[in-house]
Amino acid sequence: MSAVLELDNVESWSGKDRGDENFPVGAIVNPRVRPHVHAFYSFARNADDISDSDVLEAGDKVARLDVMEAVLLGRSDRGSPSALGLRASLAETGVVADHACELLVAFRRDAVKPRTESWDDLYDYCRYSAMPVGRHVLDLHGEDRAAWPASDALCTTLQVLNHLQDCQKDLRALDRCYLPQDMLGANGCAVSDVMQPAETPGLRRVFGLLLDHCDELNARGAALPRFVKDRRLRIETAIIGNLARRLTARLRRGDPLATRVKLSRLDAVFSIVAALRYAP
Repeated sequence: MSAVLELDNVESWSGKDRGDENFPVGAIVNPRVRPHVHAFYSFARNADDISDSDVLEAGDKVARLDVMEAVLLGRSDRGSPSALGLRASLAETGVVADHACELLVAFRRDAVKPRTESWDDLYDYCRYSAMPVGRHVLDLHGEDRAAWPASDALCTTLQVLNHLQDCQKDLRALDRCYLPQDMLGANGCAVSDVMQPAETPGLRRVFGLLLDHCDELNARGAALPRFVKDRRLRIETAIIGNLARRLTARLRRGDPLATRVKLSRLDAVFSIVAALRYAP
């Protein structure tokens, strides 16, 4: 038996919590559902921290993620408190474990694959790293799966925007680059350009291409509140959609290498006010 499998806890919390995210995580959902949203978030946060560790080897990361899956699926009770907590949540709510297991696919990929070949490759990564989050929350609320396509689009936008914000940090800390290699090459760029103090003209073109995809996804994701029956969740999805569109616009104007391009409090206020049309 490996040393990892013998650990009482394979998790190593980074210190991040829901308040460190760009977008609200279960901020205004029904109090009945909120603990289950948080259980899913805790599982995802701990798995993400493993894949993003700068001290663990790739094989160790994968082995730890395997332990989390084993606990989640009931093959073990030892090694992952957050998986044990989510397993209890799933038993109580009847939501399937598929969404959480799909997240682990993305985190295993992060552990062993530091580069992204193309937009299709990045989109496929988001299929496992982002889409399951929205699907899980919708299932928790008993929403119709007709809402999935719009949710998938919004969640993918959020993921890509985060990759753009953090492209330099990801490369510096983890030697990881989500910017598609074919886009970089076609615009005369190299991964090393991401470490420059400011964006090059070629990188700006790459950022623009990715933001074009985000615009398309934002347009599809804007339909999500109309599919959601739960009032609180409907408002929250509208707020998140508004924030995503505002961050897309800010990244059009800002240089993520020169500064942290982020949302402001005013962005949050405008997004909340705009979302109130979905309150009735």
